[in-house]
Amino acid sequence: MKICRLLGTVSIALIAVTISAAQPSTLRTMDIQTLKDKIAGGWAGKMIGVTYGAPVEFRAQGKTFDDPITWTPNDIIGSMWQDDIYVQLTFMMTMDRFGVNAPAKKFQEMFAKAGYMLWHANVQARKNYYDSIFPPMSGHPDFNSHADDIDFQIEADYLGFMAPGMPVTASTMADKIGHIMNYGDGVYGGIFIAALHTQAFFYNDIAVVINNALKTLPPQSDYTKMVSGVILLHQQYPNDWKAAWQELENKWGADHICEAGSTFNIDAKLNGAYIVMGLLYGNGDPQRTLEITARCGQDADCNPSSAMAVLGVMHGFEKLPREMREGVLRMKDSLFINTDYSFSKAVLNTYNYAVAMIKENGGTVSDSSITIIEQKPAAVPFEDAFPNVLLDKKISVFDKGPWKTKGNWQIHNRTDWKTKQPVPQSILSSNKGDAVEFRFSGNGIALNGNWVRDGGKADVYLDGKFVRSIDTYYFYNNQEHENMVLWQVNGLAGGTHIVRLVVKGEQRPESLGKNIYLTQAIIFKTAPKKSAISKFSFER
Repeated sequence: MKICRLLGTVSIALIAVTISAAQPSTLRTMDIQTLKDKIAGGWAGKMIGVTYGAPVEFRAQGKTFDDPITWTPNDIIGSMWQDDIYVQLTFMMTMDRFGVNAPAKKFQEMFAKAGYMLWHANVQARKNYYDSIFPPMSGHPDFNSHADDIDFQIEADYLGFMAPGMPVTASTMADKIGHIMNYGDGVYGGIFIAALHTQAFFYNDIAVVINNALKTLPPQSDYTKMVSGVILLHQQYPNDWKAAWQELENKWGADHICEAGSTFNIDAKLNGAYIVMGLLYGNGDPQRTLEITARCGQDADCNPSSAMAVLGVMHGFEKLPREMREGVLRMKDSLFINTDYSFSKAVLNTYNYAVAMIKENGGTVSDSSITIIEQKPAAVPFEDAFPNVLLDKKISVFDKGPWKTKGNWQIHNRTDWKTKQPVPQSILSSNKGDAVEFRFSGNGIALNGNWVRDGGKADVYLDGKFVRSIDTYYFYNNQEHENMVLWQVNGLAGGTHIVRLVVKGEQRPESLGKNIYLTQAIIFKTAPKKSAISKFSFER
């Protein structure tokens, strides 16, 4: 495909303008085949890593995974339906169709309308699109309780693959795309991963790659502090990754907003720390890097995928283990679900984008070699999705104390998957004017309920003042979701507050009903975050 057609009619000069403040430090030259090989290594690493860790995903929460891990190159076929890959390929499809500088809303639209399933920050961004909430607000914590989640971290690799030695270029694009579904540390996760790749093109020292990539993040962010902590832990325990892991767990394991109060942790920064831990203790060895990153637990398929992609760029495809290369090549022309991309096409188009970006940023391309003006990493602006926000308590709608209902609210049962017996799941009403009032003391609150095919609309009031209307309809790609955040707020003054939800008795045209389902309230407080006492200390 010709580069003018690939990039569309929109020039990428705007990106070049945004990086003008980054002072060039070095001219880097590589031959064309090496660049293609490194890009291929990056995509292959994603495919290898995500399938290596898939069988143990979230099987270790708050602990390491110590059972055997069985993987063969034939398992790489599973990468065809992994969100680590198909989401960012959708973003590449957006670039193919609308150009590199397409507005963020176009990227949101393309992935919102894609035929695959989504979760956490991504699925909230999809719902936000259909609720007319667009970037950057679609990823903002006011409209996305998953703002710090891992989503953008697992789908930003392509930005680094197409910006060799150009971390500011990658960060500029990542800042736009990342705010579709994330904010703060959630965006920083994607910026960091993309920056790792930009550095891996030219540096073979893992520590140098990590330290350079870390310079793209604001130093006061928790993401920066956590990765810096892993670097220190590696120095303290150079031969004992489990000791380092335990120190990390003691200080940061419970620090997350999504699924707060549970051992399940899909926060970008903790899982990002596992990526760094795997890279440092793996020391460039693919098998050991995969093992350690997966055994750190939590999102144990996404993290090896990110780590292995860094090694793929660093070493190139041809230097990956033979059986891994063969596993990728057996399916090089197979399409990832709901995209028009295969491994082969991803490598070709990423290379073409890389060539265009190199030229736009002052580099040169000949028939055999490429010269790149290397950019010094520069930190993006600081933002914090949930400053000093901590879980206080969760209160079910079946706890009658703080809840007051008006009208004809019914109990909605669901079938327990273990006992096969009906159990109360939520309360519901579709009657206009029916209301629920909840009184609480705290600095924030989330009202949870169901996103469903027969969901309707409601109005939310806080302390007697109308806030906004919400729509609980959701049925995309046969997905519905229980116990999701319907509305939330943080940063309230201390003291007592009253939330009132009023059923509107309205629905969007495609909804099968007007029901509002409520499950629980989650109360948050604001207080300085405290680390667990540990014999090893690093800044929190």
